[in-house]
Amino acid sequence: MKAPQITRLLTALVAVGSASAALAAEPTISLLDYKQATSAYQDAYLNGQFDAQSGNQDQTSYNLNLSVNYKQVFTSADKNIKVSFSGSGSELRGPNATDPVVSNYQATGAVTADMYFEPNSNTAFWYGKGQLGLLKGTEKPYTTATLGVGYGRVVNVTPMAKAIRLVEALMERNLLKATPSIAAYQAAAEVIAREPEYVSKYGSIDYYMTWVQDIEKAFGITMDVKSAIKSYDVLSRETISSRKSGWLVRAGVGAVLSNYDGTTGKPALEVGAEYHQPIDNKTQFSNEALLTSVIDSGKNSYHLTNLATLTYQVSDRVDWENSWLLDQVNNQSAPNVTSNTLGSTFRYYISNSLSFTVTASLSKLEDGISNNGNDEVNKRLQMGLTYRLK
Repeated sequence: MKAPQITRLLTALVAVGSASAALAAEPTISLLDYKQATSAYQDAYLNGQFDAQSGNQDQTSYNLNLSVNYKQVFTSADKNIKVSFSGSGSELRGPNATDPVVSNYQATGAVTADMYFEPNSNTAFWYGKGQLGLLKGTEKPYTTATLGVGYGRVVNVTPMAKAIRLVEALMERNLLKATPSIAAYQAAAEVIAREPEYVSKYGSIDYYMTWVQDIEKAFGITMDVKSAIKSYDVLSRETISSRKSGWLVRAGVGAVLSNYDGTTGKPALEVGAEYHQPIDNKTQFSNEALLTSVIDSGKNSYHLTNLATLTYQVSDRVDWENSWLLDQVNNQSAPNVTSNTLGSTFRYYISNSLSFTVTASLSKLEDGISNNGNDEVNKRLQMGLTYRLK
């Protein structure tokens, strides 16, 4: 082999080796790289389904279902505070002239505060919780107060998911040439997590300019006009579902201050657990279980719920959400009821506030009563709109 050919070969091998080394040196970022930081986030959704039918029947029949879900979480080194609310209502009328209008509603709200004995730790904490429930046709609202202890911590890693998505969008369009370091991702995610602070300081319209600029500084990059516009587009127009990591368990005692049946002052026991794991940067698994029991002189009853969800981000505009809900009620003076519901939802985001959903679900109710209309598996296909309030 001639000398020039050997030189060219060695040059090519060096170039390939250098490229491989550069690729190997690029950081592989994960949601689990996000470290605990002060943050606050809100999830608020309004769901609605409506159908109506007329012709070949005595009157127009219709079925309206509305539901709202709200959650606000504040996280800092020494505490986690969660405010949650869920409610649903329905109204329907049958096709016969004698069919009346039937309406129902229910709502539940709760405030939970986890206070850690050691700041910046994932260890022990004490917690307090208050709950309020409303149900149509009952004598009194359902109100409880609980005090207990727990262990573990759940971290909101959504800011890191947004930082990763932002870098992906910039690199796809060659607006960012090099992958930021893990430390830069962390710094940018911390700025993203402080969005409410920027809104409060600069206003809900003008804060974007300063916010995006500070994210740029955290990444250690200089954005041109195209990069700044794309960053604004990703952060303001794209919706990333909440991502969490970690686990915790808690147990507490308290009192049912008032119950739906009119009783008051009954002692209660609560045991709960949560587990959240981002399987990768696009897939989130969560499981939340809660057992509550009213202790009532030998007539103890309990309510167990377990919700498991698996969410996959198919694209910037589509989420695929799968869930399994187990709900079991054990009563001493009434039949026990167990229900299982499997659901699969494709959610297409028309905008960052409005999404179109298609949900297929299977549900089975077991109440020990035969021939009462719920012995078979209930199959349902629903299409509707979801409006994201926050």
